[in-house]
This record gives sequence, structure tokens and C-alpha cells, in this order.
Amino acid sequence: MSNKNKKQFGVWMDSQNATIVGRDEEGETFIVLGHVKNNGAEKNSSENAQNNQEISLTHKFFKEIASIMPNVDEIHITGTGQIQEQFRNFLAETAQYKNAISTDDTSNKMSDENLITFISNHFN
Repeated sequence: MSNKNKKQFGVWMDSQNATIVGRDEEGETFIVLGHVKNNGAEKNSSENAQNNQEISLTHKFFKEIASIMPNVDEIHITGTGQIQEQFRNFLAETAQYKNAISTDDTSNKMSDENLITFISNHFN
């Protein structure tokens, strides 16, 4: 199977923002498929309640990102912090994505155009 027939995606993410890149309809080039935002938990007098809300919002954030990428064959996750590893674990625990090949690394925030170039170079 050539790379152009595979469902390949790239995600740049930090704990509050994600940009999802995937192949266009013809499978020729990578394009930005969407942006997802996680506003985080509101301040709460109860640390436990705030922590539970943060976990719930992070899970919702991951589900929103995943909904943009149906039928993943390969995914490359990049960004800042440790959120990429948490997202990779989320995908591995989700039946629809558990057989996807995933790789990750760290990178600073980049423009949509630079992300497209970065992901294109990764998969070619």
C-alpha cells in the first residue's frame, strides 16, 4: 500500500490547542483539517473538583481531536509538554485507533504552513 493510500495524520498539540493535518480528498497533499481548543478547568475552591474537571476536559479534548481523524493508519504527534504521550495512550486504548502506528516528538508552536511541511516531510 503506498503512502498516498494510507490514512495519515499529524497533530501538533499542547495542553490547550491542537492542529490536525491530514491528506486531502485525492490523497495527494496534506492540508489542515481542523483546530481544537481546550480552555481548561475553571478555578474551583475544591482542588479535587478542579482536578476531576481537568481530567474530564482533557478527555473531551482528545475525543474532539480523534473525531476529525476517522480510520487512522498512521499518526505523528508533536508539540510541547507531555500531552502528546497522554494522547497517544488515549488512542491506544480506543478500539478504533489501537492498531494505528503512532510516533511522537516534541516541537515548538509552528504555523499551519510549517506544520503541513513538517508532517509531509515526516511521511515522505
